[in-house]
Amino acid sequence: QVQPVESGGGSVQTGGSLRLSCAVSGYTYSRSSMAWFRQAPGKEREGVAVIDSAGSTDYAASVKGRFTISRDNAKNTLLLQMDSLKPEDTAMYYCAADADLALWGGTWYDAPWRYWGQGTQVTVSS
Repeated sequence: QVQPVESGGGSVQTGGSLRLSCAVSGYTYSRSSMAWFRQAPGKEREGVAVIDSAGSTDYAASVKGRFTISRDNAKNTLLLQMDSLKPEDTAMYYCAADADLALWGGTWYDAPWRYWGQGTQVTVSS
């Protein structure tokens, strides 16, 4: 059973930082794309950042320059460093694993990601 497990969420003030982690077991992690998504109350889920097996990354325009996605293949762990946080970053953050982005051909945030974590809450107060 492949189950991503997120951690690292919490409450911070505007301008603060958080580091999210996603541990994935039972899975050939190093060969797969991984991504972070988020969903705020009353809003649709949105893609935050993606990293492919080669380490190439892409970010939502709203977080570019503030968030950094990375992966530690030795530990099967996906990371999201979030700096200069804003109240609009408040959301449940989800880790997603395994989408064949090359075959998909569309945007990474619309791809059919196979595995999802339960989420970790991030709250940014003004």
